[in-house]
Amino acid sequence: MSGSERMGKRILIVGPSWVGDMVMAQSLLKTLKAQDPQCVIDVLGPAWSAPIIERMPEARRALTLHVGHGDLALRERWRFGRSLKGEYDQAIVLPRSLKSALVPWFAGVPVRGGFTGEQRYGILNQRRDLDKAVLDQTVKRFVSLGLPKDEAYPPRDIPFPALRVDADNQTRLREALDFAAVDLLDRPLVALMPGAEYGPAKQWPLAHFHATAQALVERGYGVLVLGGPKDVKAGQQVAGELPHTLNLCGKTALVDAVDLLGMCEQVVSNDSGLMHVAAAVGVHVQGIYGSSSPRYTPPLTHNADIHWLALDCSPCFKRVCPLGHTDCLHQLSVTRVVKAIDTYRTEQSTILARETP
Repeated sequence: MSGSERMGKRILIVGPSWVGDMVMAQSLLKTLKAQDPQCVIDVLGPAWSAPIIERMPEARRALTLHVGHGDLALRERWRFGRSLKGEYDQAIVLPRSLKSALVPWFAGVPVRGGFTGEQRYGILNQRRDLDKAVLDQTVKRFVSLGLPKDEAYPPRDIPFPALRVDADNQTRLREALDFAAVDLLDRPLVALMPGAEYGPAKQWPLAHFHATAQALVERGYGVLVLGGPKDVKAGQQVAGELPHTLNLCGKTALVDAVDLLGMCEQVVSNDSGLMHVAAAVGVHVQGIYGSSSPRYTPPLTHNADIHWLALDCSPCFKRVCPLGHTDCLHQLSVTRVVKAIDTYRTEQSTILARETP
């Protein structure tokens, strides 16, 4: 018996470019492992995604192709693909672009699957048509590519992502970010995540986030404001001069957010990549939806409250409100979200009291 047979099929996943989509791709990895526990899975993605992929137990390793987002970079893809020649039995390409399918083709992977798109005939030799009415969620599309056709439209089971939390890194972060200085060590934590890379039509007003932070502090919570470098000013507006509140936007790596979220009781988040990270960590999600729809990209968890007004004009899926008012978010009240936070806390306290002898 050869080494490849002993360890099962060797599979290369070409992952998506967005944080939330990469997290949802773990559902595909779980599906593949359920079918063949001995399979070996590597995931190719942008450089930022490698630490996230490494928190997925189903992935052996993360691979990075160092090209700019959107660049064809044909020579670099050819060189990278040739370096992988002979390493894989199958490739599954999640994005629908031509360039995303080139590395498995250059690598000579025998079975190369994905959805039909951008003239990928020949480059992919196992193509499937995307029926958006049946595969009406991003995660369903990803999982379907790992199943036989007769089980894929739609998949019956969607395993939820589950990212590993690093307790040692949590300890390091508490010290490095000086939780003690703002008296966070003995308070339950809520994370507020005001960013949305896609655009302002997915962003709850910063004044709403700030009012939520103020209400949480008054209730005895500590507040962490999380986001990337683009969210620094937004984080400052949300945190303001509130006590027991840390604006960490732009101050931590993406993978640190996994461990910070693992410290929290709840999160309040726009429909963003960090919302999907939070769901995969297991923290209770208060998900805010405006121009997008929880029917299409829900947090993949049973531990969530969804806040969506479902106005006649939504979901429009636009980056900027085409009507100029963004009522779908402005009219979603702080009172509603804070009440949901209170309700969850009360429910958990009741469960704990029942379980305590």
